[in-house]
Amino acid sequence: MPKTDPITTIPRLFGTDGVRGTAGRFPLDRQTVRRLGAALVRALPSGSAPPRLLVGRDTRESGPWIEAELARGASGEGAVVTSAGIVPTPAVAYLTRSAGYDLGIVISASHNPFEDNGIKVFSGRGEKFTEDVERKVEAVIADGSWSAAAGDAAPLTPGQTVDTYFDHLRLVFPEVASIGPFRLAIDCANGATTPVARQLFAGLGFKTVVIADEPDGHNINLDCGSTHPEYLSRTVVERACQMGVAFDGDGDRAIFADHTGVIVNGDAVLLMCARQLQREGRLRGNAVVATVMSNIGLELALRESGIELVRTAVGDKYVMEEMLKRNLSLGGEQSGHVIFSDYLFTGDGLCTALNVLRTVAMTNRTLNDLARDLTSYPQVLLNVRVREKVDLQTIPAITAVISTVESRVADQGRVLIRYSGTEPLLRVMIEGRHDGEIRAWAQEIVEVVKREIGN
Repeated sequence: MPKTDPITTIPRLFGTDGVRGTAGRFPLDRQTVRRLGAALVRALPSGSAPPRLLVGRDTRESGPWIEAELARGASGEGAVVTSAGIVPTPAVAYLTRSAGYDLGIVISASHNPFEDNGIKVFSGRGEKFTEDVERKVEAVIADGSWSAAAGDAAPLTPGQTVDTYFDHLRLVFPEVASIGPFRLAIDCANGATTPVARQLFAGLGFKTVVIADEPDGHNINLDCGSTHPEYLSRTVVERACQMGVAFDGDGDRAIFADHTGVIVNGDAVLLMCARQLQREGRLRGNAVVATVMSNIGLELALRESGIELVRTAVGDKYVMEEMLKRNLSLGGEQSGHVIFSDYLFTGDGLCTALNVLRTVAMTNRTLNDLARDLTSYPQVLLNVRVREKVDLQTIPAITAVISTVESRVADQGRVLIRYSGTEPLLRVMIEGRHDGEIRAWAQEIVEVVKREIGN
């Protein structure tokens, strides 16, 4: 069953990254997808010209029929729908803005297995929908006074090229020749970067070793890509590459491997790129946005450079919203979603890779050397099953133990207590200098929570 807003009782379809689910089942059954396509057009401000929508997708077998149903619903409301075919999510965001589309729509479940799929939407400015806009669309869907267009849904013929997106990416690293001969491993996750990654990097003069670039509709993210970087790590070492990058299924995140095969995550990328932007006077606000999941080590390292870390809830759309509000240049997630707002207000794996390569070139340091600037502190995460999700501030015993642990951690660590969004669980996360110490402190909190509200 869909989530429901307790005040309005309007079903929630959008999660932290669009509409997600198993392809063929609600909310990604044919009827709901078609109605969503129609609702997106109905929610647009009225105008004289027919709305123009751009749709792109990843390599999942369910992508073509979801695209067709979505387009049928939208065209039934008078919209003109163009397909970009299989392209990375950020390409759709960029082309939507640069080519003057009213909406950009991506059909992808990102790093999830092939059985899943999803629908995420960008405004005409190339920005992900805010929660307010998502709620307006959900209200239109819930309105029973209208119906989506009937009739068969025909597959769309691709009609939008990515050439201007490539031109946009080349602006990230105009000094590419300064890096010299460079052997780069690329893991396409059998996903949306498959048609473009080799072309982009080879065209810039890199010697490329490309893996996971044979999608069959089922193998997207399968033992490859940013969620399984072990394949990339092995390839970098075995093929004597200077660096490797692994994208996720829709190409909006990137995880790296240095020349020794050590994995480098989004926290290290944020640190090295923030310092490079600061040196060039391009780090607006002298601040970086990250989520509550980024390691305390990132916060402390940025502080050493006089850079503030602003934290948000988990989800790159929350990072984007905070960056927009503060007019900042850089933000992202530990998982590899990194936003460089000088180029685009969404995570872009290809753009992130080029920025990391540029930082390597401009500093004349290896990725291994740059990543060592970040000291990641030990982290402990314990889950407690609870009877109900009550306000912890109303339970003196729990607030007391949390306060005690926070005083021990002080400014050399972090305590994060939050409920799971999908299960009756309380998550207790502590970061600090010593694993045994923070594990004992986390267990103290867990014992009190069990006693007070445990199930």
